[in-house]
Amino acid sequence: MTRPILLIVDYNLSRIDEVRHLRDHAHARHGATVVLIRAAPTEADDSIADEVIDLDPLRDDFAEIGEKLLGDRRERIRAGIVFSDNAVRSGAELLERLGVPVDSPRLAEGAFSKYRYRLGEARVADLLTAQRIMVPAFAEIASLDQLRDFARAHPDGFVVKPAAEGNNRGVVVVRPGDDLTAAFAEVLPYLEGGVICEEFIPYRREYSYDGLGSLAFLTEKISARGRYPVEIAQVLPAGVDEHERATLERAGRQANWLVGQCDGPFHNEIKLSDDGLCAAIVEPNRRPGGMKIWSLARWVYGIDLHHRWVDTAFGTAADAGRLVPGCSAATVMLGVGSDRSFSPDDVAAGAEPFADAVRATAERFGLTDGELTVTEFSWLSPERRHLHAVARDNADFTAQGCIVLRGDRADIRTVVHALREAWSDALDRALALPAPVRKAR
Repeated sequence: MTRPILLIVDYNLSRIDEVRHLRDHAHARHGATVVLIRAAPTEADDSIADEVIDLDPLRDDFAEIGEKLLGDRRERIRAGIVFSDNAVRSGAELLERLGVPVDSPRLAEGAFSKYRYRLGEARVADLLTAQRIMVPAFAEIASLDQLRDFARAHPDGFVVKPAAEGNNRGVVVVRPGDDLTAAFAEVLPYLEGGVICEEFIPYRREYSYDGLGSLAFLTEKISARGRYPVEIAQVLPAGVDEHERATLERAGRQANWLVGQCDGPFHNEIKLSDDGLCAAIVEPNRRPGGMKIWSLARWVYGIDLHHRWVDTAFGTAADAGRLVPGCSAATVMLGVGSDRSFSPDDVAAGAEPFADAVRATAERFGLTDGELTVTEFSWLSPERRHLHAVARDNADFTAQGCIVLRGDRADIRTVVHALREAWSDALDRALALPAPVRKAR
């Protein structure tokens, strides 16, 4: 019998382990051959798929060429997954051409371009406002003069950011009195792909509405304060009251409608007012959240959403029931204590700064063995990089670590902040350790 094909369209390189996880389940549960499409594939891509096709999802003719390349296997292609922002529209178009069930290609552009999403919001602004969802004023800019015009119209502050870029790259908060020339200089590298200004959303708390199909949960985002609002942690479950939950879920669902999400994954970033009655969408995404959010869900709720995504694509997903948290968990971004050049090779052999930091944090809160545990840790890059102590985007972090907290003797949010402090001390000690003595031969 000819094996069915699962087509995976593109992914971000940092998520290679997730693609491997999807492939393994497709093999084991569905007996499927996994075909991966991405631009300029490497040997690493060959190791996570049965076949790799070199095709850039940002090409204007991506769907047309992809259909021609896969035309002789159309009958075997039973399921498809689009796993990157770059491919969210073109990948959906390709799957639709191949006759594979997929969420709306026509509306998908709103999940890639922040400008397109704001245009979509503006078209239904009355409906959103009636649901207490703020619709920020916005404008696409291409010059310093246009930036100054927007600043004059919004003297209380605003945000400048690339129209289509992830990981907080290029996002600058402009407050009254800030140097507009300097702000424009920071987004200059993104002008070709588009830059927008947005009215400042005055809500302090941020969450994300995450899930797959009709299955949803809320994740709490902890961000740095100041000029660079970089994510420093994601926490599950979100600590919200029932009326706050209702507000966030209402906003998250409406973002899904605007970008055409129905059966696939989503990660919609939302800000919440202090009274919990109003919300505003920061940006929608038709993909799983980053920073291991689906891994956090697996530890907290006991559900493997990657497996469920594959099963949904094949049309075999069973009813998941209600999600009930069994613990709390967080992914924590870890930086450096001072501006410096850094490579993981700088850490002395045998040193484990994250384990040391978690141990110190557990002791600080009087937690016993097993109450605070490490589930994952990884350096973000093996390369030497210059890092800022005040992170400007996710590229300024050295590593990320995941923790699980059991019991109720500490709050996971307080633990996150303490852990980041302990990390700085532990990393400094690991860097200060003497080099191991080489044994004479």
